[in-house]
Amino acid sequence: MKLHGIHVPHRKNTVDSTPVRMPVPAVVTVPMSMNIGAPAKPVVKAGDTVKVGQLIAEAGGFVSAPIYSGVSGKVKKIDQLLGSNGRYDTTIVIESDGQQEVYEGITPPQVTDLDSFVEAVRQSGVIGLGGAGFPTAVKLKVKPEQVEEIIINGAECEPYITSDTRTMLDDADSIIEGVRLLQKYYAPQRVIVGIEDNKPQCVQKMKEAGRDLSGYEVAALPAIYPQGGEKVLIFNTTGKIVPEGKLPIDVGAIVINCTTLAVIAKYIKTGMPLVEKVVTVDGSAVAKPQNVIVPVGTSMKDVLDFCGVKSEPKKVLYGGPMMGISVASLEAPVMKNTNAVLAFAEKEAQAPVTTACIRCGRCAAHCPLNLMPASIETAYVNNEPEVLKELKVNLCMECGCCAFGCPAHRPLVQVNKLAKAMLNQYNAQQKALLEKQKEKETKEAAANV
Repeated sequence: MKLHGIHVPHRKNTVDSTPVRMPVPAVVTVPMSMNIGAPAKPVVKAGDTVKVGQLIAEAGGFVSAPIYSGVSGKVKKIDQLLGSNGRYDTTIVIESDGQQEVYEGITPPQVTDLDSFVEAVRQSGVIGLGGAGFPTAVKLKVKPEQVEEIIINGAECEPYITSDTRTMLDDADSIIEGVRLLQKYYAPQRVIVGIEDNKPQCVQKMKEAGRDLSGYEVAALPAIYPQGGEKVLIFNTTGKIVPEGKLPIDVGAIVINCTTLAVIAKYIKTGMPLVEKVVTVDGSAVAKPQNVIVPVGTSMKDVLDFCGVKSEPKKVLYGGPMMGISVASLEAPVMKNTNAVLAFAEKEAQAPVTTACIRCGRCAAHCPLNLMPASIETAYVNNEPEVLKELKVNLCMECGCCAFGCPAHRPLVQVNKLAKAMLNQYNAQQKALLEKQKEKETKEAAANV
């Protein structure tokens, strides 16, 4: 089996930009929904004083993560903010005092076995920092005997973004300390660091940093997008295929972003949870592209003001141009899984003119999961959820390869997202109908007794 993809312009303009810490913002707005799963629940109220590293919201469930303050100051209010997904999210608004006083309760966790290790990961507040936002502790809640390979994701295949690159270059020792912890508590057969071969300095750095480890290897992978996709990375490093409806652990694999692993190692060493992010700031509207260290909750406006803009941004993205999400307002805050803020001038922000499909098949040829985006688009337009199910639209990782390669500029990845929503709604309706039918049959059976 061959996994496909596309060659995208790399535009790694900030690869040599060592992260700089921007001045503490006057206000941070911290969303409670920064991960896949349940939103966190505030444990502070308006008027409370908080410090750096202090818990401000507890996990809202098993698939959730706690949130800590990245600034010292006073809670201004508990508010609502309209997110890029069109939903309102609860936020904690904190006015900074500029002092960055550290919370007195910061102490390294006691980690002595697998359970305490996973609990420490949970308490660190870390989630998948490569963009997905899945709570890492949930991913690690597996039995060691299930784990054959642990794959450290350093692919960073999106254009522009270099925040993971800088982690590998500037904080390789923390990544390696994280590898040691994973080897100690899971004893995998292999730990593989997957890096695209357009980052030779990262490949060399990670090889040198882990030269004393056994069962450790660095894989220099072809720079083909979406190399960093979980299923793609598993296949290209192990040859294993994650079946439909299954998780990586079902084939013996765990995938962890390199920056996520570094944060875990530093938390276990220092007790300081996830409170800040290295964010790549770039795009045609940015005056000085660079990597910036910012507290979680910092507004995009503050970040762009620090880097400067050459012209008014017409489109601003969370993340990269392939899978990034545009924001409606520059008041949108940097979140835990924000690895880039990209601001584009009018020319790059304009959507291309869409024309009729010419049946060239490029969308299917480039799809890394061998889907048929043109057929999915037809089924969606015709309101045929049964066909969407047959076409396995729910396998779509929304990487955008189909839309990028389409000469007619069809909005294929956008349609795929809508088609997945249509199928999910259809499945929910079918489930409700089935339950109603079973209830009816049960009542009829009871009446005939």
